[in-house]
Order: sequence, then structure tokens, then C-alpha cells
Amino acid sequence: MQRAYAEASVDGTDIKTYAAAAALRQAEVDLDRMHKAGQIVEGEVVVGSPTVTQLDTSHKLPSATVSSCLDISRWKVIERANGKPVALPTDRRTKYVIAATVEKWAEGWKVIKDEPQDRPC
Repeated sequence: MQRAYAEASVDGTDIKTYAAAAALRQAEVDLDRMHKAGQIVEGEVVVGSPTVTQLDTSHKLPSATVSSCLDISRWKVIERANGKPVALPTDRRTKYVIAATVEKWAEGWKVIKDEPQDRPC
């Protein structure tokens, strides 16, 4: 995702290796919106304290829910045309809990849904 946000596009990334279903569709929608707005993101995201909070191995595709702390405080939204930072709300949350649902596909685990939680970490 970090590389995709840096380009405002999934082209040239491995995002489809790691995301599918609703998570991939949402990423594509977000990236399309950024591309149309002429914005990119610089910096890195940090994912901390991943914890499996649910595991289901009873189906053909095993699944799990992983809760993590997503830290986007080092991300800067930039106007592609002029390189200037985009003004963002000062009260926006930059460190928050995210719950990702993952499934074990033949080629490996894929995020199929990620849901930001309305709480800091």
C-alpha cells in the first residue's frame, strides 16, 4: 500500500499479491480518488503490535482477524504537480487500531477486509 499511495496507482506494485476482495476494491477506489485529485503520499507507514484476535480453520479457506496499530504519522499528502504538502485537519487521527481479515489462499495469506477502528493505539 505504501508504494501504491506514493504513485496513487496499483500499477507496478504487488498489491494484488497481498490484497483481494473488499480490501483490494477499497484500495483501488482510494487510489483512483487520489490520482484524480493529483495527490500522492510520501513517507512510510508503520504497523505495530499485530495480534491475531480470531482464527477460523473450519472452512476451505482458513481465515483470521489481525488487530494492529497503524501509524500514518510519517505520511505526508503531497500535490503531485508542485510538490507542496496538502493541508490536513489538525485533529485527524494518525495512530489507530485497524482490524484486518485475512484468508489463506493457495499463494499465501491475503487481506480481504481492513477496518479502521475508531480508537487510538
